[in-house]
Amino acid sequence: MTPALVVTGAWASYPGTPVLHGIDLTVDAGELVAVLGGSGCGKTTLLRAIAGFHPLDGGTVELAGRLVAGPGVDVAPERRGVGLVPQDGALFGHLSVAANVGFGLGRAARRSGRVEEMLELVGLPGYGPRRPAELSGGQQQRVALARALAPAPALVLLDEPFTALDAGLRAEVREQVCTALRAAGAAAVLVTHDQQEALGAADRVAVLVAGRVVQAGAPHELYRTPVDLDVGTFVGEAVVLAAQVHGGRADTALGRLDVDGPDGPGRVLLRPEQLRLRDGVAATVREVIFHGHDSTVLVEHGGSVLRCRTADGDLPAVGQRVDVEVAGPVLFYPSSGQQ
Repeated sequence: MTPALVVTGAWASYPGTPVLHGIDLTVDAGELVAVLGGSGCGKTTLLRAIAGFHPLDGGTVELAGRLVAGPGVDVAPERRGVGLVPQDGALFGHLSVAANVGFGLGRAARRSGRVEEMLELVGLPGYGPRRPAELSGGQQQRVALARALAPAPALVLLDEPFTALDAGLRAEVREQVCTALRAAGAAAVLVTHDQQEALGAADRVAVLVAGRVVQAGAPHELYRTPVDLDVGTFVGEAVVLAAQVHGGRADTALGRLDVDGPDGPGRVLLRPEQLRLRDGVAATVREVIFHGHDSTVLVEHGGSVLRCRTADGDLPAVGQRVDVEVAGPVLFYPSSGQQ
């Protein structure tokens, strides 16, 4: 099946400032890919280049097998067959919900029931006569998605669409939007700086750093086997310890741990849920943070504060003395210059 999007060797810049450095990105039909990166990494420029709002300096963009950007080719945004969901929804306040959803449709399509079908898809049946001001922020974002999906685009681009929502609503609306995208069979690119959002919503995640894709893969691959420490600490909470490896064993502050790596100095990375607390004397509990589904326990060990995550209901008390054990494999990253 032809991919919905293929970006090959994409370079882009603003006057005097290179932004994208040879990016490759593929999105299969029906797939949701998150482009994850911090502020200034180039993720919005990449989205704008795909949509046709920013020119490429080099490389190509193909949508459903059709070249829309490349040497001598720059198809106008309105002819690319791309749907866009911006951060704030960008609905027309003077139009009804139905008119907003049908804005990009021809007269025949508007009369065909497509608008009502899209509102049903995003969980807002019967909302057509309302005005955007009568809707909550989450409902407005779902209307924006319905508008983007209405013309049956080859690809939907979501530009940090949940940022303006409060934390309690964000997860709920994200789930509703992802459900609607999958029900429509739409391919999508979600641009975000939120690690939980990317890992929880996407089929694949591409981590963008300084205009380059440094790693792309399924969320669990990025979390479990990050390509380097920067990715490892970016895609989730991490505990990083200095280590000295000899014969497949790393000497660390938490004891000797099995690793797969060359002899020499470096650092090991493990996740907070790998730390197990037992009765002992090596560490002191400094703080317990209850999240409901699990808890975070901060312990002081050898002058450092370690973050442990546990679903155990029997939590230690602040000031309690404990030992810290490591469960499961850890990752070793040699110091610069080590092979």
